[in-house]
Amino acid sequence: MLAGRGYEPAARDTDLYAALDLGTNSCRMLIAAPDGGRFRVVDAFAKSVRLGSGLERTGHLSRGAIARTLQALAVCAAKLERYRVANVRLVATEACRRARNGRHFLAVAEKETGLALEVIRPEEEARLAVISCAPLVSPDAEQVLVFDIGGGSTELVWLDVSGIARERRAQAIVDLEMNGPEAPGAARIVDFISVPLGVATLHERYADVADDSARFALMSWYFEEQIVGFKPYLETLARADGTNFQMIGTSGTVTTVGAAHLGLRRYDRRKVDGMRLSGRAIEEVIGRFLRLGPEGRRQDIGLGRDRSELIMSGVAILQTLLRIWPTDSMRVADRGLREGMLFAMMSARGAFADGVQLE
Repeated sequence: MLAGRGYEPAARDTDLYAALDLGTNSCRMLIAAPDGGRFRVVDAFAKSVRLGSGLERTGHLSRGAIARTLQALAVCAAKLERYRVANVRLVATEACRRARNGRHFLAVAEKETGLALEVIRPEEEARLAVISCAPLVSPDAEQVLVFDIGGGSTELVWLDVSGIARERRAQAIVDLEMNGPEAPGAARIVDFISVPLGVATLHERYADVADDSARFALMSWYFEEQIVGFKPYLETLARADGTNFQMIGTSGTVTTVGAAHLGLRRYDRRKVDGMRLSGRAIEEVIGRFLRLGPEGRRQDIGLGRDRSELIMSGVAILQTLLRIWPTDSMRVADRGLREGMLFAMMSARGAFADGVQLE
């Protein structure tokens, strides 16, 4: 069977690494090999499974969601066998953490597909999201806010890298430990928060509000209420002076906004990942989404039907963050837990002798 940790049987390809992320909305996997200070993708899989559909209302994973997810996991299992991958980590996040039948579902998944998924804590989810963005950190940045808007939760991590040599900041973030002692030369975590609200759960919470603009305003207000205990919120860090402050967003919401800003009718990761967006550009995209209304968003080719339903809850979270911490240097990251797992596994095995390469 395939396991989330320590899966290195004989006759496997030790140069290959695989990372699978089962979230509230999607099942995603990457198979990759180290390549200098980066990694080269050998194969990829992504499928919208909507595992958390109805979870906010019922507290359970539905039969339909489980069936869709098992089909996706079977595809992943087949790919892992085909490539004989030696280094594997498979994780599940908010939907499996919250669902009353989450553990039962994972036991069924292991029995039917051979994949033993590890349910990770919000702190580990945040750490992996931050690690994935390490190559995007500006050498000039001293305060960095990394946020990951998921389907069922949103993680915010504020890092202080001011005491680290500029050329070592990316590697220091890859070596990040959320709860361990701060070693010399390590990135310092100012604060971390995991809010149990993502694009799916926030959308479901306000699905009965008929007016589109009112629903958007309520979602934004409610999300801000959930982060009032976040230390940088209380201390208004980086509000007065944006110098040496960088914001990095990783999620389908952020990449969708980036693609909309570029006017892409068909998504192109090469154009979106790593791009810089100003606060004004983001506000213009959000304004256009609001003017389109629900039906206009459904007809928007660049959004697609699945994303059009959830985009407003996502940008409500994004707008809230930009209102609190205005910036003209937000970087868009089309990366997340999979990339974070790959960087962490490869770094732990000494694959980056000269450190992680900046992008």
